[in-house]
Amino acid sequence: MKDEELTLLLKELVNRVKILESTVYNADNVIMKSGLVKIDTPKPSVRNNREVINQDTIAKMDWSEIDELVVKMGSE
Repeated sequence: MKDEELTLLLKELVNRVKILESTVYNADNVIMKSGLVKIDTPKPSVRNNREVINQDTIAKMDWSEIDELVVKMGSE
């Protein structure tokens, strides 16, 4: 009798997992079809030509230099 109960329990769990999988799959398809998910996204780029700013560099700067740095970083 215990084997039958375990079998029924496993069948019920498998059915619930299948229902969850189909719900997630259908929900994902709705999102993809609506255009909210894009396949081609902009790729990040790393620029190596910038100067590395560290605490020591900032500590030696005047306020005007820090202001210029902030403006410069905001424009990039």
